[in-house]
Amino acid sequence: MPTRPHIIVVDDEPQITRVLRTSLDTQGYDIRVANDGETALEIMKDFTPDLVITDLAMPNMNGIELCRRLREVSQVPILVLSVRGEERSKIEALDSGADDYITKPFSTGELLARVRAALRRSPPSGAEPRSKIEDGDIHIDLNAHSVAVAGRDVHLTPKEFDVLLYMAQHPRKVLTHRAILNAVWGGASVEQNEYLRVFVGQLRKKLEVDAGTPKYILTEPWVGYRFEPGE
Repeated sequence: MPTRPHIIVVDDEPQITRVLRTSLDTQGYDIRVANDGETALEIMKDFTPDLVITDLAMPNMNGIELCRRLREVSQVPILVLSVRGEERSKIEALDSGADDYITKPFSTGELLARVRAALRRSPPSGAEPRSKIEDGDIHIDLNAHSVAVAGRDVHLTPKEFDVLLYMAQHPRKVLTHRAILNAVWGGASVEQNEYLRVFVGQLRKKLEVDAGTPKYILTEPWVGYRFEPGE
């Protein structure tokens, strides 16, 4: 029988962990629960997770520090649980290595969809760098520096290509302004959000059928962008 995906849930609210354990267990996931980051790291010594779901505000070690510690040793996908009004902490968690977030209160359907997306994104161990990206409507040839969207050739400037490539390498994942700016322009440009908005606007005009209603590059208000390559 195939191994069930392993998930660690980290939250100090018993009612939340009960709901998450029940919802995920019924979908066939193997679940472990921790009430803080330190306990989660102890569990990982004997239980290698395919996904970590963590709250932000917890005793002993909070979710942000847990993200940092995990990224020192693992590329396991991390889904952050946040409450409305935690925008600064949410962004800090994403910049510290989290892959996505879901806002409390959340529906079971949304939670399971985010879990499936996170597990799909997890790269195989030791995967080779790709020379081509073919995902949904998006086809990128890194060697030829060419892009096609839904079969239509799209001509991009070198920097537009770099922005799109970074997003396409992290599909369906929340990317903060800081992360994109650092990856494409370097650390000296991480506060130049307006600079990034200009390039995203240019990309939308070239990629989207209707730039006013984007399908591929979605805005995460106050946080950054999420790239959806289509089906």
